[in-house]
Amino acid sequence: MSTMIGPEEITRILMREISNYTAVTEESNFGTVIQIGDNIAQVYGLSDACAGELLEFESGVNGIVMNLEEYTISCVILGTEIGIKEGQKVHRTGRIIEVPVGKELLGRVVNSLGDPLDGKGPVNTTKRRPIECTAPNVIERQPVNRPLYTGIKAIDSLIPIGRGQREMIIGDRQTGKTAIAIDAIINQIPDDVYCIYVAVGQKASSIASTIEIFKKHDRLKNTIIVAASANDPASMLYIAPYAGCAMAEEFMYNGKDALIVYDDLSKHANAYRELSLLLRRPPGREAYPGDVFYLHSRLLERSAQLSKELGGGSSTALPIIETQMGDVSAYIPTNVISITDGQIYLDQEIFHQGNRPAVDVGLSVSRVGGSAQISAMKKVAGHLRLDLAQYRELAAFMQFSSEELDKGSQLQILRGQRITEALKQKQFSPQTPASQIAILYLVAQGHLNSLPVEKVLSIEEAFHGFLKSKYPQFEKEIVQTGKFSDSLEKLLIEAIEKFKELYASSEFETGTEGEKSEESFEKKLWKTIDTEGAEAEKLEGTMESDLYQIKKEILEDTESNNH
Repeated sequence: MSTMIGPEEITRILMREISNYTAVTEESNFGTVIQIGDNIAQVYGLSDACAGELLEFESGVNGIVMNLEEYTISCVILGTEIGIKEGQKVHRTGRIIEVPVGKELLGRVVNSLGDPLDGKGPVNTTKRRPIECTAPNVIERQPVNRPLYTGIKAIDSLIPIGRGQREMIIGDRQTGKTAIAIDAIINQIPDDVYCIYVAVGQKASSIASTIEIFKKHDRLKNTIIVAASANDPASMLYIAPYAGCAMAEEFMYNGKDALIVYDDLSKHANAYRELSLLLRRPPGREAYPGDVFYLHSRLLERSAQLSKELGGGSSTALPIIETQMGDVSAYIPTNVISITDGQIYLDQEIFHQGNRPAVDVGLSVSRVGGSAQISAMKKVAGHLRLDLAQYRELAAFMQFSSEELDKGSQLQILRGQRITEALKQKQFSPQTPASQIAILYLVAQGHLNSLPVEKVLSIEEAFHGFLKSKYPQFEKEIVQTGKFSDSLEKLLIEAIEKFKELYASSEFETGTEGEKSEESFEKKLWKTIDTEGAEAEKLEGTMESDLYQIKKEILEDTESNNH
């Protein structure tokens, strides 16, 4: 028999439920996509959204708020716009873009959002930092006074870079800008300086080649690669440098030293120009938006040498800028020149002459200067820039003059030619400060004036090996003290004299008759070497052209004997 529920029971149950009901109001702030195209979305609503805020679309893709208008906002899609349609909802996140940071990223290749691209699985880190933050103020900084060695003679001696400095590498395409940055990363000691390489707008094949170079020299484990290749959307190229900077800041604010390379900011500016024009912002000079200076200044100002109270960490920036036909007065180059603490200018003409790296010493400058050099390097390389400037003036004069130069000018040209030759260096072969000091002293004091120019680099290589094997205390003292004392100079002079004797001995006279003739020729030259000031008298009437003529005759005699 079924039990019937009466009206009174139903009324009692309903009253109980009503009395227990609690109204819960949930506010949901969302907008609606009204237009999508070219990776730009127009969203109606979200009137309280902030510029730079991260938005989330129904498809799971994120976007950045760029334009705030009266009834709509414009946002840039981070990734692909496939899946985003008109009428879809867009939600605020209340935060800006964050990327994973920490040592767990070392050895990994990630995109602009910190997502791995190397197929090694997810990045195992819980730390994240926003890509935009305020740069350290004046009180939070301290002067740049610790060197960051690139291992490149022409840079470490003439254009020194300090930890916390911003040194721009500028030049036309295919002049070796990336090569200098890669050499600087290869020269860093693991766990001493952590490196971040940001590739902006490069071909994927070029990025892959760079990664292989780091692997070959065992430096990938100390480097984070942030890759935004040429086939990525402009929005990913736009945020890539800021993501890399956030990763470098994690090391800096934890008392470590970081080196970050932006390769290159010209393509970064082009990507921002593309976004700005699609957002219908008014174009300015060269069609760039009016805030393109702020684009790079807020990025590069975040590199600093922090004060001891904040841990004393540093972030050194090497932004790369590409010029057109050597025009350093273009819009973006002049902007970055005014932001950075100096520039390394690579000249196309010098590059085609075979001088690598093709650094133009006259246009290159480091505004930190000798503060970022050890005293030994300052003492040895102090007059190199002046010697090179005088040599180039005399060389230019000789091109348009038939007059003979005096002995002092001839000696200056001899020395300038050999200094220029000594500053040449092969790629991926960085040198220690002690090795650089030794060869620069050798050439600056005129010890190589009597040798043919083409023999300078081979003599340098032989001398480095001799110095490391016979006089290891030289490098040890440079590393420990950083000073070039009188006793150390005497030791180096002794090493030079011993090397001359060894090089001129019969131990080298082996091999064919041609080789013997060449070495006996060099032996005669070495016997003429003496201290500075005696070169002009001993070489009177046997300047460089005569040396080549003598060598040519010797080789011709050797060939005829062999026949």
